[in-house]
Amino acid sequence: MLYLAQIAVTVFALWLGAHPVLAEQAEPSFPSKFTLSDVTLIYDTESTGADEPAGITSDDVETLLKILRSDESIRRLQINSSGGSVYAAQQISDIIIDFGLDTHVHGDCDSSCVTIFLAGKNRTMSRGSRIGFHQIFWSAENIASYYDRERGEQGWATPYDFAAWMYLDTQDEMYAHLKYITSRGVDPAFAIETIRNPQAEMWRPYRTELLEAGVLTE
Repeated sequence: MLYLAQIAVTVFALWLGAHPVLAEQAEPSFPSKFTLSDVTLIYDTESTGADEPAGITSDDVETLLKILRSDESIRRLQINSSGGSVYAAQQISDIIIDFGLDTHVHGDCDSSCVTIFLAGKNRTMSRGSRIGFHQIFWSAENIASYYDRERGEQGWATPYDFAAWMYLDTQDEMYAHLKYITSRGVDPAFAIETIRNPQAEMWRPYRTELLEAGVLTE
C-alpha cells in the first residue's frame, strides 16, 4: 500500500507540473502601456510592445476599465503620454472620475493626456515633469477624407455645407473643452489660455502657474 501511495504522489506531482495554473494562480497580463505598482496603476502610452500602437487609443479605454474592475485597491493613475485620441481620452477621464482616482504625471502629459490628468481627484506632478497644452488640430487631409466619407449620410451637398457644419461643431467642441476644464476646478482665465497655441506650439506652464490655476492640486 505504501508503494502504491508513493506512485500516486509521483504521478500527481508530474501532472501538476504540466498544469502550473493549478499550482499557482497566474498574474494578470496587461498591455505594455499598463503596469501595476501597489495602489498605483502606471499608464505610459509611450512604452508599447511590438504590436501595440503608441499614444492614447480606444483600446486603452476597455483595458483600463477591466483593470480597475478587477482590482479595487487601485487609488492612483500615474501618466506619461504625448497624447492621442481626443475621444478615448474623454472616455478615460469619465472612468477616472467615476472610480475617484488621483492622477500623477511622471514624465510628460501633453495634448489629450491633459484631459485624463484633470479627471483626478487629487492631481500631482513629479519634479522635472511637464504638462503641455495646445489647440485642437484637424489636418486638411483628414478633413477631406471625413467629408468624402460622411457627406452622403450627413446630407452635405457641397463643401460649403460641410464648412458650415464644421464651424458650428468647432464651437461646440471649444465650449465642451472649456466647460470640462473649469468644472475640474481650473481658473477660467487659465482655461482660455490653454487654447491659444496651435498644435506646433506646445504651451508648458511652470509648476507655480499650474498650482495657482488649479491644474495641480498640490
